[in-house]
Amino acid sequence: MAEEREKQSYSGMERFLFFVTPLLFTLVLVLVLLVVFNPSLRSRLMDTGRSIPVVGSFIPESQSASGAPAPDNGAAQRKQIAGLQVDLQTAKGRLQAAESEKASLEKEINDLQDKLDQLIKSDEQKKLSSSEYQAKITELGGMFSSMTPSKAAPIIQNMTLDEAVLVLNTMDSRSQGAILAKMDPKRAAETAARLKDSVPVQDQQIAALQSRAQQASSAAPASGSALLSEDQLSKTFESMDPAKAAQLLLAMSDVSPSKVLRILGSVSDSKRSSIVQEMSALNKKLTSQLVSKLMAGK
Repeated sequence: MAEEREKQSYSGMERFLFFVTPLLFTLVLVLVLLVVFNPSLRSRLMDTGRSIPVVGSFIPESQSASGAPAPDNGAAQRKQIAGLQVDLQTAKGRLQAAESEKASLEKEINDLQDKLDQLIKSDEQKKLSSSEYQAKITELGGMFSSMTPSKAAPIIQNMTLDEAVLVLNTMDSRSQGAILAKMDPKRAAETAARLKDSVPVQDQQIAALQSRAQQASSAAPASGSALLSEDQLSKTFESMDPAKAAQLLLAMSDVSPSKVLRILGSVSDSKRSSIVQEMSALNKKLTSQLVSKLMAGK
């Protein structure tokens, strides 16, 4: 009976171990896998094992505990972020430098455009002044053409050669011939010789101004048969109509104001009064300037 009971006991143990052993094996295997593939769990288990008096001597120390530098991913990221920030600041500096250079170039372009506009405006003003000057010369030539050649010739002969050529060029050939016929033969020949040369109008204007400047700067008075005497000049304008004389003198003032003053000073008081009255009706401002110079001259 005892032997049968022992056989029944062993068979029950064997049955228990038969079922428990696979479960224990599975549990140990799962625990090993967790330790191997879960570093944080492995680290906690190793720390727990080191706290056991006998078992802790068989477990090695961790790298951080032994003084070896543990890997720090946060420090690497911070270093990378710092490098990116430096690159960002550098890029911002280059962008500011480019914007500053752009602003400087825009300012330079605007300055050059302003200078160009001023040059264009100045050139237009010069063209306008030149055209106005030519219009005055043409008007003066028209007034001389309306006069009789015997009266116009002494006045034109009293001008410089370049001034006479400039005025005669605005007339037709018939008026030119009639005036030249009444001039001094020598002066008429010089004027005719100059008339045959084809010279641009602007060059003629410059030459006339230069000749007038040279004559004004000369200290010695001009002499010769080409110049009218005070008596001849006075008689010429005394015999003219005051309205035409006023028109002629206003036109001459653009070419030679000094001669206008000389003519006004040579005529009689009554004739001067009539001429000045007509001149004032045509151009009050210019007349007042000429009269003020005439009074200063006396």
